[in-house]
Amino acid sequence: MIKDNMPNALPIALGARLIKSHHINTLGLKPNFSDYSNNEKRLIKKAKKIYFPTAFYADLFNAMGKKTFPSFHTYKFVQDKIKQTAIFKMLDIPHPETRTFYGKKQKDSILNYFKFPFIAKKARGSSKGKDVFLIKNTKDLSEYLSTNKLAYIQEYMQIDRDIRVVIIGEKIKIAYFRTSGENDFRTNVSQGGTIKFDPVPQKALKLALDTAKKCGWDDVGIDIIQKNNEFLIIEANMKYGTQGFMAAGIDYKKMLEKMIISQEI
Repeated sequence: MIKDNMPNALPIALGARLIKSHHINTLGLKPNFSDYSNNEKRLIKKAKKIYFPTAFYADLFNAMGKKTFPSFHTYKFVQDKIKQTAIFKMLDIPHPETRTFYGKKQKDSILNYFKFPFIAKKARGSSKGKDVFLIKNTKDLSEYLSTNKLAYIQEYMQIDRDIRVVIIGEKIKIAYFRTSGENDFRTNVSQGGTIKFDPVPQKALKLALDTAKKCGWDDVGIDIIQKNNEFLIIEANMKYGTQGFMAAGIDYKKMLEKMIISQEI
C-alpha cells in the first residue's frame, strides 16, 4: 500500500495489478469511499485518469466523466458471454451461431436450433476454458441443463487450434495460436492447450483490432477461429492469462508499467 507521503505525480491506481511498482501509486480498493484518507481522496479526484479502477468504481468514474484504464466499456463485458454475443450480432461482427435459452420452455427448444454435437457454456462468470462442454447427446445436454439456469449454446466447429490476440490500449501487444490438448477439444492453455508463435494472418489481426475498437475495449484477449475462409470471434477475455507473454519472453507487468508511464494507455 502506498502511503500518503508518496509523490503526487505518480499515476493513480486502485486495483492491485501493479501494486509492487514504484512508479504507480496503488491506493487499493475500498468500497466505502470514506475509508480513503483525505490525501487519497484528493489524489483520486485530481487524477485525469484512474488505472485499474475495478468494476466497482469504473461505473462511478464513468458517471463523473473521469477517464479510466481499462475503459468503462471493458469492465461492462467481463465474463458475460450473453452480452458479448449480443454486441457481436448488433455490430455484425462475425461470430459462431449462438443462442441463449431461458426457462424450461426455451430450453426444450434447443434441439430445434442445434444438432449434436454442439458447445454449451456457463453464460456468466466463467473463464480459462472452465464450464465449457461438448454436448454429444441428450444425456450430456440434460446434465448441462441441470446445473445451468441459463443455457448458452454455440455451434461446434471441429478445429484443433484457435488464435489469441491481446490488445492493450489501441495496439496488439501479442498474438499467437493455441492448439488443443490431447483428448480435449479446448485450446485454453490452462486446460492443456499449447502456445505456438506461427504467423497469425493479417485478416485475423484486423478483425481483432476492429472488434476491440467497435466495442470500446482497451484491455482484452480476443479469441478467433477460422471456419473455411472466414475468421470468427469466439469471445473476449478481459481476465486473460499472461502465459503467452511469458512464452514470448515478455515481462507483462514491466510492459504494462512502461505503457502507463509513457501515457500510451
